[in-house]
Amino acid sequence: MNDRHALVLFSGGQDSTTCLAWALDRFAHVETVGFAYGQRHAVELEARPGILERLGNMPGWAGRLGADHLLSLDVLKEIGGTALTEDRTIEMSKNGLPNTFVPGRNILFLATAAALAYRRDCRHLVGGMCETDFSGYPDCRNDTVQATARALTLGMDANFIVHTPL
Repeated sequence: MNDRHALVLFSGGQDSTTCLAWALDRFAHVETVGFAYGQRHAVELEARPGILERLGNMPGWAGRLGADHLLSLDVLKEIGGTALTEDRTIEMSKNGLPNTFVPGRNILFLATAAALAYRRDCRHLVGGMCETDFSGYPDCRNDTVQATARALTLGMDANFIVHTPL
């Protein structure tokens, strides 16, 4: 695994764009991966190409931005039950979490990104998960992210490092 290569989980939104800029400042080669999972608001995915073009041409970052990948994770829509993948009103669920919570989404994102990173020789994964701004989502907690990173390292026999700069 190349210690100078990073893969950024990039939705095209504000948080992941900030993470992409963070990675471009720190790594010699940066690739991006986005996930299409049947989310109701796909405006972020539509914004991705323009943002990548602009950032890839910024002074100091030109030549660092590599391939962009968009992967389908429709299984999350098939599982359903959330206001992010179905036309339903946003409200609190009986378990105390907002019904925008997609169970296991960030864990699945990290596992899928790590499999891609393994093939692309990227040791570092960068994600916009943020414990202090997680709206109660348990898969945004640092403990969850780091436990997932440890499982990915063990399961692929590759020393992944997951960065959550936000």
